[in-house]
Amino acid sequence: MSSARDNILQRLRGNRVDLEQPEQNIPPLEAWSAEQRITRFTENQEAVHGEVHTLPADQWIDWLAKELPKRGLHQVLTGTGDTGNQLGASNIESCVFHQYDQPIESWKPELFSQIDVAITGSRCGIAETGTLVLMPDRDEPRLMSLVPPVHIALLDATKLYQSFAEVIEEERWADGLPTNTLLISGPSKTADIEQTLAYGIHGPKQLITLLLV
Repeated sequence: MSSARDNILQRLRGNRVDLEQPEQNIPPLEAWSAEQRITRFTENQEAVHGEVHTLPADQWIDWLAKELPKRGLHQVLTGTGDTGNQLGASNIESCVFHQYDQPIESWKPELFSQIDVAITGSRCGIAETGTLVLMPDRDEPRLMSLVPPVHIALLDATKLYQSFAEVIEEERWADGLPTNTLLISGPSKTADIEQTLAYGIHGPKQLITLLLV
């Protein structure tokens, strides 16, 4: 028995592979221009039924004033930060603005059955995957981007990074993260039911990004 074991161990030692690999000089990815990042982000979002509109930074309220009534989005949810305050002070025809300024337990039925659209900011975006990065907080709670059937997100084009790795580096994630970070790459979708792709089962049916330049 001992001889058989020794033979097996000897063969294993003879077949041992040195896992240490020589250093490789892997060239960095070609850096994309701002225009290339916008193009790639837009293409990737649209490929999964997302919608992207590139606007001057001072015209997003004008876009909402035109598009919300036209799309039948009248009950609008905002946060309590700067974005919500600007919208609350605006005068958009036929729209009623609701600020998320109370515990969910006190108005859960209204949130789930009456709100047409939520409007939030974004921390940054990833062009390579068409992804929005949200960091929900007290001003814009997580449910704003998960419950209403339509989610409109504002994204500063200067915060549109090329890759996830660049987000980690430029946003200094190594120094610490909030308790909740959302990576959103298109509207909610699932194919769990009879392998048929359906939108809006676990979240918004529509994701609209206003990319502000």
